[in-house]
Amino acid sequence: MKRREFLQLAGMGVGGALLTVPLIGNAVDMDRLLENPLDVLEKKRLADIGLNAAKANGATYADLRIGRYLNQYIFTREDKLQNAVNTESFGVGIRVIANGTWGFASTRDVSEAGIQKAAETATAIAKANGKIQTEPVKLAPVQSYGEVSWKTPLEKNAVAVPLKEKVDLLLSANAEAINNGANFVNSALFMINEQKYFASTEGSYIDQDVHRIWPNFNVTAIDPDSGKYKSRQALSSPMGMGFEYMDPRPGSKKEGPGGTMHYYDRYDMIEDAGLAGKQTKEMLKADSIKAGKYDLVLDPNHLGLTIHESIGHATELDRVLGYEANYAGTSFATLDKWKSKDFKYGSDIVNVFADKTQEGSLGAVGYDDEGVKTKRWDLIKDGILVNYQAIRDQAHIINEDESHGCCYSQSWNDVQFQRMPNVSLAPGKEKYSPDDMIKDVEKGIYIVGRGSYSIDQQRYNFQFGGTLFFEIENGKIKGPVNDVAYQSNTQEFWNSCSKICDENDYKTFGSFFDGKGQPSQISAVSHGSATTRFDGVNVINTARNI
Repeated sequence: MKRREFLQLAGMGVGGALLTVPLIGNAVDMDRLLENPLDVLEKKRLADIGLNAAKANGATYADLRIGRYLNQYIFTREDKLQNAVNTESFGVGIRVIANGTWGFASTRDVSEAGIQKAAETATAIAKANGKIQTEPVKLAPVQSYGEVSWKTPLEKNAVAVPLKEKVDLLLSANAEAINNGANFVNSALFMINEQKYFASTEGSYIDQDVHRIWPNFNVTAIDPDSGKYKSRQALSSPMGMGFEYMDPRPGSKKEGPGGTMHYYDRYDMIEDAGLAGKQTKEMLKADSIKAGKYDLVLDPNHLGLTIHESIGHATELDRVLGYEANYAGTSFATLDKWKSKDFKYGSDIVNVFADKTQEGSLGAVGYDDEGVKTKRWDLIKDGILVNYQAIRDQAHIINEDESHGCCYSQSWNDVQFQRMPNVSLAPGKEKYSPDDMIKDVEKGIYIVGRGSYSIDQQRYNFQFGGTLFFEIENGKIKGPVNDVAYQSNTQEFWNSCSKICDENDYKTFGSFFDGKGQPSQISAVSHGSATTRFDGVNVINTARNI
C-alpha cells in the first residue's frame, strides 16, 4: 500500500480529533516491528563504508544515519475498531561537506553498494552546490564519543503489547464516555519507535532506541433540542515512554479546581473519558463568557501550546535569521534584542529553559542527529532573552563554542536541521498550589486543555482558545463557561505573568506532530510548566455575532 493511501486511512480513523496524521513507511505485519534486521556491529561496518566513500570522493566531513522508523497507530469510534496501521521505514542518509558546502543523499538500499553510491551522490551534490555558495559552512567542534548507546527508559514496549489489549482499552474508554453522557467518541493510540544509528568522520558511533506514545480521544455531546454540541479532547500528554504510561497509578494524578483531573507520569484513559462525557454535558448548559479583561489561570496542559507557539518557535535561530520565512514565518525575537542583553521577554519570574534530557519527555534523546550530546540551557532568564536554539553550523552566529544539540530529522531520507528541543517554563520557588492561585483571583478564568489558536508570522500577535473554562469570582470557581479565547502579543502576555505554582504542580504537555521546513518534516517536543497566572488579559467571546 502506498503512503498516500496510508494518509487517507489514518485520516479516516482520527475523525473528530481533527488531527493531521503523517504515516511514513511501508505496511508491515506487527511481528516485523519486533524484529532486529541489523546488529550494531553490522551497522558500524556499513557506516565505515559510507564514510570512507565520502572522503574518497572529496568530502572533508561526513555523517551517516542508518534509520529504522516504526509506527503503530490504532483508531476506534464508539464500539468499533476503525483501523490499525503498522509501518516500517528503513534506509540510510548521508550528509557531507565538500568545497565548504553541504550535500545530502539517501537510499533504501542498505548494502555496501547502495551506501557507496549514496555517499558518491551526496559528495557530487555538495560540489555542485559549492558553485553558488557564498560562505563556507562553519561547524562548531564536537567531542568524539566513540561507540556509545542510549535508550528511552521504559518498562513496557508499547509495540510488544498485544493488539487486542490496546484495542480493548480504547473501546472501554469509548464506552465510559458514552455511559456518562457523550453521543459520539473517537479514540486513538499512537506509538512510535525510532531506531537510529549515527556515525561521523569525527569518530562517533551512536546507537539509539527512542520510544514515544500518545493516547487521545475526542468526545462530543449534543443537545437534541437546539442541535448545539460541545466536544472535549483527552487531557493526556504525549510522552517519551512505553506502554507503562497507560497503567493508572493513584499517586500519578491530582484533582484540580473545578472538578478537573490532572495526570502526570501515568494516565487513566477510561477515567478521563468518563469525565469528558460528564463535562461535555455540563458545557452544553454553561453560560457564554462576557468579553473583557480577566486574570487567567492556565493549566500546564493548556499553557504548553502557548509556550510552544510564542517562545519555542520564536527562539529557533533559523527562524530568527529568516530561513523559515517562506513557510512558517520569521520571529520578532531578533538578534538585536538578544544583543541588547536587556530585552524584557517576560516578567522577572519568567524563566524558560530548553532541554533534550528530561526523562519521559518527547524530545529526550542522548545525542542529536549530528552526534552532539544533549543538554539543558536557558532561553529566558529572569524575563530577559538570553539565548536561542542553535546547531553546529549556526553556533558561531551567536558566539557559541558548541552546538545546543537540537538537530533532528524525521527519517533517514530527510536531511537533519535545527528543531525545537523541549522548551519549558520553570516552576515557582515558593510553595503554591493551583487552589492557592484560585483563591487570590477576584475576576478570572481557569483554562484547561488546548483549543483552536492563531499566531502571526512573527510569533507576536496571537489568540488562544482551550478545552475547559471555569469562571473565577472572588477567589472561587463560579462554574463552567463557554466561548472563551484570549488575545495578546507575546511580550505583553509574558510580562503579565504574576505567579507560578511550585514544582509539585509541574508537568509536561507536548506536540507529537510538530511541522517545520520545506519539504515539511515533523518532530515531537514537550513543554513543561506549572499552573501559571497572567493578569489583565483581553478575553473575547467567540460566539459573538458581528
